[in-house]
Order: sequence, then structure tokens, then C-alpha cells
Amino acid sequence: MSSKKFIIVAIDGGAASGKSSTARALSGRFNLLHVDTGSFYRAITAELLRRGVRADDPPAVRTALAQLRLTTRLDGRSAVMEINGHAMTADEIRSAEVNAVVSYFAAIPEVRAALLSYQRGQAEVARAHGFCGLVMEGRDIGSVIFPDADFRFFLQADPAERARRREQEGRQDTIHERDRLDLSRPNAPLACPPGATAIDSTHLTLAEVVEKLAAPIAARSADA
Repeated sequence: MSSKKFIIVAIDGGAASGKSSTARALSGRFNLLHVDTGSFYRAITAELLRRGVRADDPPAVRTALAQLRLTTRLDGRSAVMEINGHAMTADEIRSAEVNAVVSYFAAIPEVRAALLSYQRGQAEVARAHGFCGLVMEGRDIGSVIFPDADFRFFLQADPAERARRREQEGRQDTIHERDRLDLSRPNAPLACPPGATAIDSTHLTLAEVVEKLAAPIAARSADA
């Protein structure tokens, strides 16, 4: 990217809507730090489960959260959360046990509050490591975390297509249940932020989705 302006790209959407693959592609093309906030919630969920904490026990959740120190290390162009100095593996945060309850933990206001400043702090991580900006994916990035992001996108796709994608990846995921929980939670529900660009990826290839997002970013860079 030729522009020296630090940019923030927010990508929201439901499970298997194409957020991660698209964000990684944009990260490589524009030298942006890739931040998968879903992995943060999964890591917190896995840690709370390891401690025997249930989502329906708010006092236990609050106590456990107060004991967690969150830091970041890089894995290539991606930010990886460390909890008390330890980074969990992909298998740990994407296990069937975590898949089954992550939306319940993510709906807890204290969990979202604990991650708010940490997520916003990834912009400083990106700057400190010489990135031209960051691309952050999640469910409330353009609405809560970075409502003033330079680019805000919302990816959506038919639930059946998203379930098919998960099956192709060899992963178990309760798409319909997670959608219900994400859409109905009172705290930062999944929704297309006003003014964001909505893209339906149901019948698009990954390359086509990436180009739809990359075009305005490249145009901004060319005008700078």
C-alpha cells in the first residue's frame, strides 16, 4: 500500500460467512495486521471451561476474568492472544466443546467488556510492528470496536451454504443456534452496522469476495 495513512478495516458477519479467509487475503495484499476476534472469544471460552466455569455462573465468570492477563504475539501477519503467557492451539479453541458454548460466553457483558480495550489495543500492536493498518473480523467490529473504521464490511450468506462450508472444512459448528444467540443477545448483537457495505457471499467465490472488499481500499490508496 502506497499511502502512509494507517487504516482500519472492519469485517463483520456470522459463522462461515467468509470473514477469516477474506481478512487474511486483505492482510497479505495491503500489509495489514489480521485480527480474528472470534479466536479471542474462543480462547477465553476454552480457558474458562478449563477452569470449570459455566456461562450460567456470572460470579465465577467475573472471578476468573479478573485472573486473566491478556497479551498479544504475532504468528506471521496474525495476532494471537496469550492468556497468562500461554497461547492456545487451533485445536483447543475450535474443539466441539468450545463450539457448543462460545456464543453463550460471548453474550456475557463482562466477557465483552473484558475484551473491548484489548481488541482496540490491536491497532497499537499493528503500528508497533510496522503494519500499514489492521483488518479485524468479528461480529461487532464496525458497530462497537471500531465504529469509525476507514472501511466497514458485513458479510452474509445463506445458512445452508455456511453449514456446507463448515462440513467441507471438516469442522462441527451449530450454525443455526449460533446465529440465534448472536442475533438475539442484548449486548452488541450481530447486525450490519449503519453505513457498512453488505456483501452476500452465498454464490461468490472467495476471490470474488476479496475483490469486492479490496477495490475500495485500493482506490483509497491510489488517491492518497
